[in-house]
Amino acid sequence: MRRSGPLTTQLSLLALLASLAPSARGQIAPVAPPAAPVQLDRVVVRWHAPETGGVRRPQFIFERELAFEARLEALADPDAEPGLYRDRHVRAALDRHIAETLLASLPISPAPTSAEVAKRAEAARIALEQRARGRARLLAAAAAEGMSSDELDALLRRQARASLYLDRMVAPMLEPTDFELKIVLRSGATPFKDQRYEDVAPALKRWYVGQRLAQALDAYYQNARARVSLSIVSAR
Repeated sequence: MRRSGPLTTQLSLLALLASLAPSARGQIAPVAPPAAPVQLDRVVVRWHAPETGGVRRPQFIFERELAFEARLEALADPDAEPGLYRDRHVRAALDRHIAETLLASLPISPAPTSAEVAKRAEAARIALEQRARGRARLLAAAAAEGMSSDELDALLRRQARASLYLDRMVAPMLEPTDFELKIVLRSGATPFKDQRYEDVAPALKRWYVGQRLAQALDAYYQNARARVSLSIVSAR
């Protein structure tokens, strides 16, 4: 085990990237189903923070889920080489994973109902498809890492609770007004430049909410990361 202290260094993340299975660094495309019915996995990151119960309740990130999340970062990166993810994508995926887990563990007032979490998880799924630039690409990334539907649902529920915390406890951001969205569209700084608002309103809303959530996640993690103790778990 290689300890990196409160902050993960680039060297440690490069070592983490190198430790991932070779298939995790290849093409983002569907792969043949494994011959064995059981999908093996291993822990690649161990971490804890006061928000998640401290050292007595360590958190673990597994190889397949981190590789899948790195694939998502690469799919959303306009400058990425098609079909590959790099160390910066692993770093971004790790930061996002920890930030979402921290936020999802915090109490929300009023507490969301199961129906509200389910509704937000469905919105997160659609937003994830948009980030991946298509449902087929999202499913291909999941298939490449052997992610089950239950594992994908768990990721979406984590994102749902994190976004609900930010919306209710930090600042409203899940339901922008038409006026706000029209101003954003007129700015020209969206993927929907020169299109009519009526034609792109739902997709524009998902994009805008996604941007605001990503900024809020990053801001929260920048403040919280000094409280995060993280270890890279090397392959033996």
